[in-house]
This record gives sequence, structure tokens and C-alpha cells, in this order.
Amino acid sequence: MPEASLNSRLTHIFCVVAVYWFVSISLVFINKSLLSGSTKLEAPLFVTCYQCVVTVGACYLLRFLARTAPDRISFPTLALDVNILKQVLPLSVVFVGMITFNNLCLKNVGISFYYVGRSLTTVFNVLLTYFILGQKTSLAAIVCCAVILAGFFMGVDQEDVSGSFSLSGTIYGVMASLFVALFSIYTKKVLPVVDGNIWSLTFYNNVNACVLFLPLMVIFGEIPIITSFEHLMDMSFWSMMTLGGIFGFAIGYVTGLQIKVTSPLTHNISGTSKAAVQTVLATYWFSEVKPFWWWVSNMVVLLGSGAYARVRQIEMSTKPAAKTTSKVDIQDHSKDDSELGVRDKTPLIDQQEKV
Repeated sequence: MPEASLNSRLTHIFCVVAVYWFVSISLVFINKSLLSGSTKLEAPLFVTCYQCVVTVGACYLLRFLARTAPDRISFPTLALDVNILKQVLPLSVVFVGMITFNNLCLKNVGISFYYVGRSLTTVFNVLLTYFILGQKTSLAAIVCCAVILAGFFMGVDQEDVSGSFSLSGTIYGVMASLFVALFSIYTKKVLPVVDGNIWSLTFYNNVNACVLFLPLMVIFGEIPIITSFEHLMDMSFWSMMTLGGIFGFAIGYVTGLQIKVTSPLTHNISGTSKAAVQTVLATYWFSEVKPFWWWVSNMVVLLGSGAYARVRQIEMSTKPAAKTTSKVDIQDHSKDDSELGVRDKTPLIDQQEKV
């Protein structure tokens, strides 16, 4: 390959990875600001519902642009089919649980602990793959999960030592990890309903979520909180809400783009590195001082997650091509499936960062 072409490709990869890092980290900080900032709205379900509405609107916008410039943009037809909505509903219920617990975790813990607090997705993936799909996991992968568990419990202990431990936030994080793992499995089951098109699944899933959130907001008493919110007519508040929705929609696209220009393994490495940088940025931004072993716990989780990604990559590469699709692909390409939005075949990875 000519040197100029190689440099151009490397520059392209660097730019894609940089955009992924920017969108992913920005999304977490935006959501944290919305959920527990100075102008926070004590209605996390409403915040999440609004961002699902933004996602639906973004799908319609892309469909319009695809009709306007079909030679440049490709997007599926968005004919609202009630039958498909019903078939996607089980996934949507899991989706609502996933992003709700994710938001509650982010609301109650600091961004610096957020990664560790939600680090059990891989462990739940292994457990659910065995109990639901009946697939066994290799000893090497189980050892990696044990390392992640050790890092998680060490992190919880050190978060307590640092004086910023939140039991409720940690429980929410564990529940979010469980629902992320369920989401990846249910996505595999529901994808045939939309002919395997991730964009269509994103659309129907978010339409269902918008409806599901309405009774939940009533049950949890968020309506009076919303109507009495002092910044309800503040354009800066709605700008931040909309920006969060846009970033939540964008994370799936940039995740898929990063996987496309690199590989699933490289994406996992990039995501792990991004999590480390995100943690350091959070401690600096919020002027947090953490003990030495707190940092060690983060490194243990990061190393365990990275090792698991490598082990699964090796295992998948040694299987016959016919067996390397579907069931495990969706879960194993996603270190953090909740970050993934259902956006582009592999982007089941970053939905967890979406509020």
C-alpha cells in the first residue's frame, strides 16, 4: 500500500476513533448534568422519554433526507406497523428497564465510578448466555469474568473508603448491567421481525418506549414535578435535553462506524481506553481525590474487560464461519451494550450511555 494511502487510512481511523470518544464521553457528562446538575429535573423517566422522542424524530429526519438525496443517504422506510410494534414490545420493555436503571445509576453515582458501577454487563452476558441460550463459556472467559467481579467489589469498597459510595446507585448499576445483557439477547430474537434492519428496530423500539414511559411517569409521580419545574420554559434546559437526545442517537452510528473502520476487538479496546480517560476526566472536572486502591480497582476492571474481549475474539476467529454469527455476536461485540443504540448491526454497544 502506498505511503500516502496508508497515511490517509490511518488519519481516517484516528478521526473516527476521536469522534467516538468525543460523542461517548460528552453523552455521559450531558446526561449527568441533566440528572444531577444545578438545574436538574427530578424526573429521570421524563428525561429519558424525551430523548427517545428525539431518536424517533431523528429517524424521520434521516428518512426524509434519504428521499431527498437517495444517492448519498440510505435509510429504510418508516411505515408505522402496529403488528411490528407488538412483536418488538418485549424488547422495548427490556430497553426501558435498561435505560431507566442506567439513568438512575448515573444520577446517584459520580461519573468517575460510573464505569465500575456498570461493569458487570460481561458477567451477566456469560450467565444469561448459559441459562437462556444454553451456550457454555470457556474457562479463560470465566476467569476474565472473575477478574471483573473482583475489580467491581474492590471498587465498591474503595468508593466507600473515599466517602462517595451510593448503595442505591450501585444497585441501579448492577440492574442496568443485567438489563443490558438481556437487551443484547432479546435483540437477537427480535431482529428477524424487522428483517435484520437495525435502523428499523431502533425506530420501533423507541416508539414503544415513548408510550411505555407515559404510565411510568404517572405511577412514579413525575407529572407534578415536571409541571412545577422552574426551568420548564428555559430554552437552555430544552437545548441541553435535545442535545442529549441527539448525542444518544449519534452514539450508535459512531459506534458502528468505529467497528467498520477497525474491528469489534479494536472497538472494545477503544471503549475500554475511553472509559479510563472518562474516569480521569471526571475526577479532574469534579475535583475528586481517590485513594490508590480505588484506581487499582478501576484498572482491574479495565484489564478484565479487555482480556475478555481478546479471549472472545480469539475464540470466534477459530470457529467455522457459519457458526460465528447471531447469538454470541450481538453480545460479544458489545462490551457495554447499553451504550450502543440499536443503530447499525454491530451498534448494540453503546446504548448504555444513553439516558
